Amino acid sequence: MRTIQKIAFFFELKSYGVCSWIARKIGISSSKVRIGFIYASFIALGSPLLIYFAMAWILEHKHFFGFTRIKRPTVWEL
Repeated sequence: MRTIQKIAFFFELKSYGVCSWIARKIGISSSKVRIGFIYASFIALGSPLLIYFAMAWILEHKHFFGFTRIKRPTVWEL
């Protein structure tokens, strides 16, 4: 039972960042995005989970893809 709790904690710690990232970009609640992934997984027989895991991997390694923004000074800071 202890290993199952460790696995669940790992996925809660790492994989929920995808839904919150999508929700921040779209501007909606992250619980709605999670529910959407759950419903889509039931309807499409689990194929959205592949997309979800790919997005989790990309977000974990986003420094390789150049997704980090460079903070540029605004007109008022010059």
